[in-house]
Amino acid sequence: MKVPYAKKWQNETDALRKTAVGCGLVEAVKWGKPCFTYQKKNVAIVIPLKETCALAFFKGALLKDPKRILKKIGQQQAGRWIKFTALKDIAALRPTLKRYLREAIRVEASGRKVPVKRASEYVMPEELQVRLNAAPRLKAAFEALTPGRRKSYLFHISTAKRPETRATRAEKCVPMILSGRGFNEFRRAPRRS
Repeated sequence: MKVPYAKKWQNETDALRKTAVGCGLVEAVKWGKPCFTYQKKNVAIVIPLKETCALAFFKGALLKDPKRILKKIGQQQAGRWIKFTALKDIAALRPTLKRYLREAIRVEASGRKVPVKRASEYVMPEELQVRLNAAPRLKAAFEALTPGRRKSYLFHISTAKRPETRATRAEKCVPMILSGRGFNEFRRAPRRS
């Protein structure tokens, strides 16, 4: 599998890999990227992006962050990452990265879990609520979805900044909700005999 931007960030990736392995983590390739594990459990991963290279912690929400360098990864509740734009940035933060990696290992060894919100704890976007109130069949279909599927729609619709965009997203989700799928699920083509 070819990783986009991997070549551009090769030096930074190598430096982050060396740091992680130096902390006692085992390297594997997962999702086409260098992933670091402790007792076969994911701890961190290096992610080359278009404009940056990131070191992401799977349970980053549980790490202390005295330097305030860990950032949320989109809508993820557990993951946190540190982005780099140059090799010198990694070199300057190497002692801190080692501390964070060692702490991530301790978190994994402890068995701690990141408390995650349930779908019922998320605020229903007004634009979706209007549609659910107006169509009992749609409301019943939405309530019949699994919590994870409901959450996928709440995330997708509520992350739009403009009300017009949220309304458009809610409207486009109606057929998928009625079909019983989550937002990120694709309908499979019928099998041919």
